[in-house]
Amino acid sequence: MTRENQARRIATAAAYGGGGLVGVGAAVGGLLVAEGFLARKTIGIRRESAPYADGYYGPKRRGTSLRFVMMGDSSAAGLGANGPLETPGALIAQGLVDAADRPVRYVSVATVGARSEHLPGQIQRALILRPHVAVVMIGGNDVTHLVRPQKAVRFLEEGIRELVEAGTAVVVGTCPDIGTIRPVRQPLRWLARRLSRQLAAAQTIAVIDAGGRSVSLGSILGPEFDANPQDMFAADRFHPSSAGYAKAAEALLPSVLDSIGLAPAAEEELDPQRGDEFLPVAEGAVSAAEAEGVEVIGAVGGDTAHRGRWVQLRHRVRHPLRKPEPPAPLSADIPWADDPEPGPPRNLPMLRDPFAKR
Repeated sequence: MTRENQARRIATAAAYGGGGLVGVGAAVGGLLVAEGFLARKTIGIRRESAPYADGYYGPKRRGTSLRFVMMGDSSAAGLGANGPLETPGALIAQGLVDAADRPVRYVSVATVGARSEHLPGQIQRALILRPHVAVVMIGGNDVTHLVRPQKAVRFLEEGIRELVEAGTAVVVGTCPDIGTIRPVRQPLRWLARRLSRQLAAAQTIAVIDAGGRSVSLGSILGPEFDANPQDMFAADRFHPSSAGYAKAAEALLPSVLDSIGLAPAAEEELDPQRGDEFLPVAEGAVSAAEAEGVEVIGAVGGDTAHRGRWVQLRHRVRHPLRKPEPPAPLSADIPWADDPEPGPPRNLPMLRDPFAKR
């Protein structure tokens, strides 16, 4: 079975609620569980919480605020970062402030230890804010807990579809490369890498079908992390460090900006010199899962079925991230737009802050 067929089979099974582990026998699966237990025992239990980074970023900027939500697991929450302003959500929020020249209302609903099955609860919390854009980082815990990929992908697709139908632009950072984690030993490292990329490819197909876009994080959290673990991993050797999160945020930000119409005009067109191309969806998903920071978007033009079969692979230009300015608390009296549609909000009457008592 080719990788394209595996990814398509997982995504198809997710749509119909069937299937088990693809390409992994029971004995190998048992080995994965045993080795995974030993790895978690070596890593230990993380008792601290992720840094709290919610707030109004760019509070001195004029105009109604953009609304941005981060959801997913500990990587989305920034567990392992040295402080709130070094989490991926804070870095992306500051990038939005600089691009839009207006304040950004940032809330994270990500939770440490979350798997894809926990997304529905996070999405219900996120929709209270009516976000213009959401970033999802999920999948690592699905791999380490041997969750059926079809089950994980189904929760992801249903969640993305609900957000998109509510008017939110969605960018998904696909499953990272679990095979780079140092406490994970061979042959588990090889198998974890295979399962991570298999899930990432299937996630991409599901995200495109649901109307979102994906950015591959496997390679970003792969060779560079593997070659420089002392800098890219936190002290637990499992979660990224502040430097690691900066790499992930740097890859995600251009896609976030483009999803709400804030990308530079010069970067809107495909650039074949950077490797941008059109591919069938399964082939594109596998290609992105094997590469570093590649964005996958449904092909422009044609009907829904056409967009589901073909995708754009984009190698976005990355710009240096600026250290976030300390945000104002969410209870600050800053106007925000009553506009659930993607794109820069219009200047509409200020509404009551639903997070004022948080």
